[in-house]
Amino acid sequence: MSKDYYKILGVEKNASQDEIKVAFRKLAHKYHPDKKDGDEAKFKEINEAYQVLSNTEKRQKYDQYGSSFEQMGGFGGGMNWDDFMRSARGQGGGYSFDLGGIDLGDLFGDIFNGGRRSSQRQEQSGRDLHFQIELEFKEAVFGVEKTVQIEKNVVCQQCHGTGAADGKLKICKTCNGQGQVRRVQNSFFGQFATASVCPDCDGRGQIPEKICSQCKGSGVVKDKVNLKIKIPAGIDNGETIRVNGNGEAGKNNSSAGDLYITVRVKADPYFERRDYDVITQSRITFTQAVLGDKIKVQTLDGEVTLKIPEGTESGKIFKLKDKGIKHLKSNTYGDQLVKVMIDIPQKISREQKKILEEAQRAGL
Repeated sequence: MSKDYYKILGVEKNASQDEIKVAFRKLAHKYHPDKKDGDEAKFKEINEAYQVLSNTEKRQKYDQYGSSFEQMGGFGGGMNWDDFMRSARGQGGGYSFDLGGIDLGDLFGDIFNGGRRSSQRQEQSGRDLHFQIELEFKEAVFGVEKTVQIEKNVVCQQCHGTGAADGKLKICKTCNGQGQVRRVQNSFFGQFATASVCPDCDGRGQIPEKICSQCKGSGVVKDKVNLKIKIPAGIDNGETIRVNGNGEAGKNNSSAGDLYITVRVKADPYFERRDYDVITQSRITFTQAVLGDKIKVQTLDGEVTLKIPEGTESGKIFKLKDKGIKHLKSNTYGDQLVKVMIDIPQKISREQKKILEEAQRAGL
């Protein structure tokens, strides 16, 4: 049965090319199969109708003979439905398409996050680097500056990153300085113009007159670099900081990668960290616990006095406000939690025993 392409697009038989184009765009957005409420069968039918009605010669044949004038089972010309969809999604190896005056990247940009891939220069950005550094407990608490040595790609000093001896470049003959090569492909719908990044100049439009002998044209060389890294106060074990632009240099003066440094903090024999609080333990005698006393406690900032009230139980925790670790992103501090443990003597003198027995008889 002959298909009514005008009805499929919702236009009159005397519709202009602009009206047909607008109708196609609207329906293509509505029924695109990658959308939540899309319909692939309907989308194919819409495309089929548009590819005939947007072509003057095919439209004339259709008006005369109906849709039976040509088999409509595929794209023809070596491009099938999957090829078309890959191109629309920007998965066609850097291609851009112009279909009957409608650019697929423009049409499907909101569906595919921009549709076609950029045909401009594809930067060979430098790799990100990952590095581990070990810190003492108090280095992490108060922050520290460390010097690390890293072997990485750096900008070639001989050619200043151009890849060319003496920095001299010439127009790329493959793309004539455009940075991209264009090809025309015939299909059932007509001609597809494709554009891809030039393989010889990587989209720069220029190539070295003579290759740099130091970097062999890449613009980068391996070298050992000493970097001073500022570790912020309050960083915790396992956390990572990023140093922008200190990864490997990109080829031919492309942007450098970043350096990621993961911190490993050594355990401390006295302080234990819990988020931004520190936990310590102090031991007191039985009589201090019963009668109360004042004891010296070591904090991150030095020694302070802690009052032990009468009748303190073993395991009681006292809080020293703002004696903990500085928060990474503010000027607030955690607390120090002091856990008090009572020492029970293993041996006592006869006099001490007598005193305790008297206390026991008194009900203490």
